[in-house]
Amino acid sequence: MSAPATRIPFADLVNLLQRIFVRHGCSETVAATLAANCASAQRDGAHSHGVFRIPGYLSTLASGWVDGRAEPVVSDVASGYVSVDAAGGFAQPALAAARELLAGKARSAGIAVLAIYNSHHFAALWPDVEPFAEEGLVALSVVNSMTCVVPEGAQRPLFGTNPIAFAAPCAGGAPIVFDMATSAMAHGDVQIAARKGELLPKGIGVDREGRPTRDPAAILDGGALLPFGGHKGSALSMMVELLAAALTGGNFSFEFDWSRHPGAKTPWTGQLIIVIDPRLAQGERFAARARELVRQMEAVGVTRMPGERRFREREQSAREGVSVTAEEWSQLQTLA
Repeated sequence: MSAPATRIPFADLVNLLQRIFVRHGCSETVAATLAANCASAQRDGAHSHGVFRIPGYLSTLASGWVDGRAEPVVSDVASGYVSVDAAGGFAQPALAAARELLAGKARSAGIAVLAIYNSHHFAALWPDVEPFAEEGLVALSVVNSMTCVVPEGAQRPLFGTNPIAFAAPCAGGAPIVFDMATSAMAHGDVQIAARKGELLPKGIGVDREGRPTRDPAAILDGGALLPFGGHKGSALSMMVELLAAALTGGNFSFEFDWSRHPGAKTPWTGQLIIVIDPRLAQGERFAARARELVRQMEAVGVTRMPGERRFREREQSAREGVSVTAEEWSQLQTLA
């Protein structure tokens, strides 16, 4: 039986989370950015990256592994290239510091790249790209995480869950936005399943002996996730490592050691964002073509577009408030 839920106005949830982050060592600027991101994930039904993440954020801050008051350093590298040293802080404030410059370069040159390094990303990835699509831009982002995925054909884990997020404008409606791990399941969803005592579908992961398992606890206790689609997901995960780490100057998923920081949960890696202005080549035609593609997908029987569930959850949250369990709400108030 699921835990009883309560509905909280979005602004109230953001304000509460911001107070929590400030109390536990973040600057007002960092706290505001993290709170909005976390509350947005909860609002849109992405519970594995919503308030579920708060204990991990706080234990990481307490461990000294991440600097909650870091001030990112933005470098204007070239006409289509921006680099940000997150200074050992979270990736989202680093992106926020460079967002305007990145978008301006994309509009000027047609395409621009943002490379973030020395950063910690512990959140959903789609909030990083959706705002660009709302401005008529196309955005693609990749970030690598901590080692927990066995590459196809390997004997032990090496890659992270290494998500990819994409956003594009679509005429007459919400932008097309999706965010997916290159592992068979997001690590946070495995954690939630373990907490609920649920079995996973087949093909998600292996135990510490390398044997296939449906037990999420066995995956978390020395086991590992598998890439989605075998060699295809494995290749995409490798691509993410190259783009998010090798290209940015960040760590590969296997290159950092948090053993001296008990409680640390956030991977210290890198992130790459590519932003394109389709209007330089296609004018407003790109958004219209995106709508036509959606129409044709619906015509052949697709009943739910990528990312569509999040928008439905968002609409419900706007009407009724953001859903959190009574236990979660009580815990959050205590932490503030």
